[in-house]
Amino acid sequence: MRKFAIIGLSSFGINLVRTLAKHPDIEVIAVDEDERKVNQVKDLIDRPITMDGTNRENLESLNIKELDCVVVSMGPGLEPSIIAVHLLKELGARKIIAKALSEDHEKILTLVGATEVSYPERDVARKIGSRLRFDNLLDFLTVESGFMIQEIAPPDAFVGKTLAEIHLRQKYNVTVIAIKSLIPEATHINPGADFVVKESDILLVFGSEDDILKLHKRLDNGR
Repeated sequence: MRKFAIIGLSSFGINLVRTLAKHPDIEVIAVDEDERKVNQVKDLIDRPITMDGTNRENLESLNIKELDCVVVSMGPGLEPSIIAVHLLKELGARKIIAKALSEDHEKILTLVGATEVSYPERDVARKIGSRLRFDNLLDFLTVESGFMIQEIAPPDAFVGKTLAEIHLRQKYNVTVIAIKSLIPEATHINPGADFVVKESDILLVFGSEDDILKLHKRLDNGR
């Protein structure tokens, strides 16, 4: 069983607890010094704890080294999350994901030991902005600097053609790594060149940001 701790029950933290609590193979520890917030999740998990997450002795009581990941979701001030991340790093946490409140906060959290930093307001805004900008974009994930995976709806020009006929790799240096078919429902990993694209399919494509941008511009111009 995997074990996670959520330190700080902001709206982000509470929703994360609720999401993880749905999986029986995950043990969730929820920590906040505000008992009212802890009470919001106490019936969902086995270990709701009311305590100060910036206190070293309190964090030591969680057996940090045994946890697969600790998520720090404190607010609205910057200092508590910075202290918590620093202490978790010193206590040997395997993985620390921290919620940032600003870009400067993000940089500080990284410097004091966060393995990964999430800045929800910026990240959501970027996703919505990208989806508004490109008609065919459904979702995306940046996998490393300069590269990403995107879900795109096939334009009319793709429907009824095979992947070989579309020539995404040759024309745009973009690779179709999977296709989600909605009718009938199925997922095709690494589909072959003879796969025929349907209007109800969702294409998962991988490539550099520049190459995928060129693809979207071509799709938009072909409307």
